[in-house]
Amino acid sequence: MTDIWTFSRKEVRDLSRDPLSAVLVAVLAVAVVISVLVGAAQFRVQLDAYTAYTQQLLHAGSPVTAAPPQLFPLQLLQGGVEYIEILGALFAVILGYGTIAKEKHRGTLHLMLTRPVRRFALVGGKLLGLGLVWLIVVGVLATVSTTTIWAVGGAALSYHDLVRIGLAAIAAWIYLMFWTALSVGLTALPRQLSTGLIVSLALWLIVVLILPQIGDTMDPDNQVPGGLFASLQIKTTNELAVMSHFGSYETIRNSIEISSIEKHFERLVFGFLGIKEKFNQQPLTYIWANLYGYAITLVAASAGAIVFAAVATTRRTLQRK
Repeated sequence: MTDIWTFSRKEVRDLSRDPLSAVLVAVLAVAVVISVLVGAAQFRVQLDAYTAYTQQLLHAGSPVTAAPPQLFPLQLLQGGVEYIEILGALFAVILGYGTIAKEKHRGTLHLMLTRPVRRFALVGGKLLGLGLVWLIVVGVLATVSTTTIWAVGGAALSYHDLVRIGLAAIAAWIYLMFWTALSVGLTALPRQLSTGLIVSLALWLIVVLILPQIGDTMDPDNQVPGGLFASLQIKTTNELAVMSHFGSYETIRNSIEISSIEKHFERLVFGFLGIKEKFNQQPLTYIWANLYGYAITLVAASAGAIVFAAVATTRRTLQRK
């Protein structure tokens, strides 16, 4: 256990001194802030349009029947969550690759392996160090998001809102650890470092971009801004009745989507934050009862990636030339 803590402290120290790590964190933080700013600006545009519309009705002597737009603070985080899904996963792949590649490039790997360390001490220490770093990063992003919503979005957050943000942050940490551990294992396994990086990036491309895009494109409700059924003023019950005639098609489309771990993360976090309208303003017990399967899959995938990294990162694979 002492060896694991030693390697983890070294990993945290190396990442804290690496300017690339600071740049990646800064990019994610700026992206989250910008997403909140854009969301708040869009709400103000909607509110101004509603105000102008009601004034025109009043001048015309007509009653105002339309409800004013409502600001749900946590929904401003949608863009930030999507940035973590895509950019966060990419940065996790880069950091996972870098933690193995730097030791080989510097020649410090052989020096560390000359010590009588336990089988999983090196990879365990590196994963623990990366986990601590990602925990700090996620904490910073959650703090930045909360502060931006309060300062820029002009919205007050309740205790329950903070709990939901905390749960979303935990899910984000598990998701990022999946990609980091997977990248560590894929980098350590082949003889060439570049092969591990290429395979990791190819998986990221397929899982994060291609599969979700196919599923979204196949969804007829995504073909019209605001939703096809909403634009046609079709109620939810009638929408379900219509989609029941396309059960096989919807099963195939949904199967493609949930084959991506990104969608499990997205659906879980969108539920916690109320970004998905079905779960907006709903108690956490109701949300958990509907989405706990995604949480189980996310944890299982991350645990599997960590086990894979531990099995793949051996003295033999690390010392191959």
